[in-house]
Amino acid sequence: MSEDSAATTAAELLQQLGLREYEAKCFVGLTQLSSGTAKQLGEITDVPRTRVYDAIRVLEAEGLVEVQHSSPKRFRAVPLSEATTTLRGQYDERIERLASALANVEQVDEEDERIAQEVWALSSADAVANRTAELVRAATDEVVLVVGHESLLSDSLAETLGNCDDGVEVVIGAVDETVNERASEAVPRATTFVSGLGWLADGDDQVTVGRLLLVDRANILLSTADPEVGDEHAVFGRGFRNGLVVVTRRLMAQGLLAERDPDGPE
Repeated sequence: MSEDSAATTAAELLQQLGLREYEAKCFVGLTQLSSGTAKQLGEITDVPRTRVYDAIRVLEAEGLVEVQHSSPKRFRAVPLSEATTTLRGQYDERIERLASALANVEQVDEEDERIAQEVWALSSADAVANRTAELVRAATDEVVLVVGHESLLSDSLAETLGNCDDGVEVVIGAVDETVNERASEAVPRATTFVSGLGWLADGDDQVTVGRLLLVDRANILLSTADPEVGDEHAVFGRGFRNGLVVVTRRLMAQGLLAERDPDGPE
């Protein structure tokens, strides 16, 4: 990544974290200088000098910039480790406030508890990963996961699987021996096996079945993934009689020992 490209990326990410354009550009500019004046900062960032002063005032208030009251004034960015700690703290605080606000938003309709079956779609890799982790954490009896690509058994997911309650049985299936070894090493408490679903990953294109997850024999998630670009889409179903759940339970029995068949007798 070139210097200009890195600076542009950094400025864009700072804006995503809440800084305005000129504030982000000025902060990145100051990381390129040991210290600088408004004139110097304006020259390397293309921010008008009058707007540099406005941006610096905000950055100073945020704890990201130090000011030397000389003539002319000089500015410098706080150390990178300090800046990232400050930004992370602000971001976490906003997330907590957001969670609190959303939790207090009044619901205008009541969920019909009689609905026992439902299927929903998830269309981003992050959403699929987050829902997978949520389902695993909520497990009370059993988690059966078949992964179609090594990259989908992330360190974060492995940790979540390893932290399941002692009473929850964890079973991980893989489409080949390489992924099976990764599962055995990443989640030592799990029972692992090479699934009979290797055919799901065959094909001319890059899109394969990513993961099949069955939790407590009633909640399932099926995804397709393109590991080359980190893309993943999934459907998520609830309900013991849900047709999607029934099909998935029978598919996942492929490669399991008879006594581990999720569709077998209790």
